Amino acid sequence: MRTLKLGSTGPVSSALGLGCMGMSALYGEADRGESIATLHAALDAGVTLLDTGDFYAMGHNELLIGEALRTAPAAHRERALTSVKFGALRDPDGGWAGYDGRPATVKNFAAYSLQRLGVDHIDVYRIARVDETVPIEETVGAIAELVEKGHVRHIGLSEVGADTLRRAAAVAPISDLQIEYSLISRGIEDEILPTAAELGIGVTAYGVLSRGLISGHFARDRKLAANDFRGVSPRFQGENLQRNLDLVDALRKIAEAKGVSVAQTAIAWVLAQGPRFGASIVPLVGARRRDRLAEALGALDVQFDAADLAAVEEAVPAGAAAGDRYPEAQMAHLDSER
Repeated sequence: MRTLKLGSTGPVSSALGLGCMGMSALYGEADRGESIATLHAALDAGVTLLDTGDFYAMGHNELLIGEALRTAPAAHRERALTSVKFGALRDPDGGWAGYDGRPATVKNFAAYSLQRLGVDHIDVYRIARVDETVPIEETVGAIAELVEKGHVRHIGLSEVGADTLRRAAAVAPISDLQIEYSLISRGIEDEILPTAAELGIGVTAYGVLSRGLISGHFARDRKLAANDFRGVSPRFQGENLQRNLDLVDALRKIAEAKGVSVAQTAIAWVLAQGPRFGASIVPLVGARRRDRLAEALGALDVQFDAADLAAVEEAVPAGAAAGDRYPEAQMAHLDSER
C-alpha cells in the first residue's frame, strides 16, 4: 500500500481511505456482517484511514468501526487512523437540526466518540459543516485544546472555503480538508485546492465516485430505496441522471481501452490530481462490500500518462455534471460553495 503524509503536519495515511458512512446510513440497508468483513479486508490490505461521523445513524457507524477494530489483529488495529466528523445535530426521527461548533459542545462530542470507537484518541477531528453562529477560530481552538490533552492527534476541516481555511490555519495546524472532489465535482480546483496546497494542508476527497453515480455500476432504471438519500439528490433526478450517465458511458470507453473499470478510472483520476496541484490528496472510497473494496484498491495500479488524462477530461469536462451535488437546503450549509 502506498502512503502519503496528509499535509505538512498531518499523519501518514494509506493512499486510499475508507469512507464508512454507507455501512450505517443514507444508502439504504447495509449488511452488518459484510460491513465488518469489509473493514477487516481494508485493514488487511493496508488501508489505514477510516472516516466516519458521530452523526452517521446517530453513533451506529462509530460503534461498527469500534467493533471492527476490537476484532481485528492487533497490528492492524494499531496502525488504523480514525477520522471523525462532529457537529451535525439529529432528532429521534433521524431529522437534521443544524450544526453546533461551540467549544463545550466540541469536547462533549469528542467524549462520546472516544467511548463508541473504543480508542484513547481520535487521529483527525473536524466539524462536519461550519456553525455560522460560532467563529471558526473558537471551534478550532477547542479541538486544539483536545490535541494538547492527547484526546485528538490532528485537526481537520470539512467543506470550508479558502477564507475559512486561512482563518482556521492561523489558530492551529490543520492536517487536512475533507471535501467532495471528483471528475464531476471540481469546484475546489479554482481556489480551495490551491489554498490548501499553499498552506500545506492535505485533502481527503470524498464522493470520488459521486455516490456511485460515476462508478459504472449505476443503472439508468435503478429504483432507490426510500431511505436512500440519493432519491432526493439533484444529480440522480430525471433528465439530470440520464445526462450524467451519458458522461459515464463516455468514460467507460476510455476505461475499457485501458482494461480497467470505470470506478478505477475515476478514482485513479483523483489520485493523479495531487501531483498536478502540489497537494497530498487521499481519495475516500465508500465501499460497503469486499468486492467493491477490491475494485477500488485496483485503482492504485492504474497509470495515466498525459494523453490518458486528456482523454478523460475530454470525456468528462469540468462543469459537465447536471444538477447540484446536494439539494438546495443542504447546499446552503456549505461554506465551500460561497
